[in-house]
Amino acid sequence: MEILPPTDQRNGSAVHRRGNVKNEETLERVVNGTCSSEPKVHSVWNNILFGPGRVPLWDWKALQIVVAFSALQGVLYYLPFGNVVEGKVGHDGKRIRYSLNGLHALAVTVLLLVGLWYCGMFQGPTVSGRVLQLVVACTALSLLAATVLYLHSLSADSRQLVNYGDGGNFLQEFALGRIIDPSVGRIDLKQFCMVRIGFIGWAQVDLCYLLTEIEMRGAPSLPLLLVVTFQLIYILDFLIDEESVLPTKEYTEDGIGFLMILGEYMWIPFFSSLPVHFLLHRPTYIFPLTTTIICLLFGFGFLVYYLSNDQKDRFRKNPNNPVFAHLETLPSPSGKKLLVSGWFGWVRHPNYLGDILMVLAWCLLCGVTSLLPYLPFLQCTNLLRQRANELEEACREKHGTAWQEYCRRVPHKFVPHVY
Repeated sequence: MEILPPTDQRNGSAVHRRGNVKNEETLERVVNGTCSSEPKVHSVWNNILFGPGRVPLWDWKALQIVVAFSALQGVLYYLPFGNVVEGKVGHDGKRIRYSLNGLHALAVTVLLLVGLWYCGMFQGPTVSGRVLQLVVACTALSLLAATVLYLHSLSADSRQLVNYGDGGNFLQEFALGRIIDPSVGRIDLKQFCMVRIGFIGWAQVDLCYLLTEIEMRGAPSLPLLLVVTFQLIYILDFLIDEESVLPTKEYTEDGIGFLMILGEYMWIPFFSSLPVHFLLHRPTYIFPLTTTIICLLFGFGFLVYYLSNDQKDRFRKNPNNPVFAHLETLPSPSGKKLLVSGWFGWVRHPNYLGDILMVLAWCLLCGVTSLLPYLPFLQCTNLLRQRANELEEACREKHGTAWQEYCRRVPHKFVPHVY
């Protein structure tokens, strides 16, 4: 009688074999949610660029994920933590109140995500394997939300609406928004979309990519781990200083329409995390010296970004603060003062420079084999260049000759002696 070897000898180990099967299935789900093997990890991009494949554009599970995340953030908005501050004066003559508990909402969301993953109730490819379908679901939900807001604006008080003048039309009003400060209960929809959906959503997408990498390879690669770390530092800084965005033009003057909603649902979470997605599919080795230089670049960019924003915000609140006694200022016809020394005596937009350097750092970790992971850097640079031009035009009208003198003393916008 033939004696068969034990199971672990016949198959190399039943446990090991099951682990291999699980890893292969995980990889298939990461790629495109269908049957695929590792050599076809770029099949999603091939389908998009060269023709239709087996990747469906619509997935009900993707819509459920987007709706569930939105509902969760709506519930977390009511957390009894964080400060409640007053912002601009609303159409009813009362100041709008904002709940600044975004950091607490992020913590709860991350703990919930990691807890479900640890218990085996959630897997990273649930998100990372549905990127295209999630983008489509986000677009559909943004279109629905923009339609509801537009219909609501038709019966809203005229003081709530953006004045587009005689040149306004339906497409402009639908895309850019007619209503300035819409709310649902205590939730200010601008703050909800910009902070809760955009930035907290970005953090969750990054973490799902990280969890997928752990499931696939046992541990994250150093470049992917650094990109996620850099981006989480950026997100945490934004949420810690959530109040600083309240005086911006987007909050005080602009409407909220399809483009803003779509940007927060789709552009910030998925486009900003593109370098992580790239490294998930195309792992890159970075030399230790290169890694050190990139980390120093990010650190320098973060310091410039953080310190210049801190100086600007504190000076805006109290220009007579003794802390600024050693800094040179210019009196403006508007009755305010312009800083012409410190960070803003170096270049006119040091905070934008820091922003650009941070984005460049986390893109450089992807290597130089493809332009794809550098798209966020190119988009960020162009966006901040346009925003700087708009801001300077507004300052020129507001401050007149004082602004002209400031530009004479500080001739460069972003990079000293270059631009």
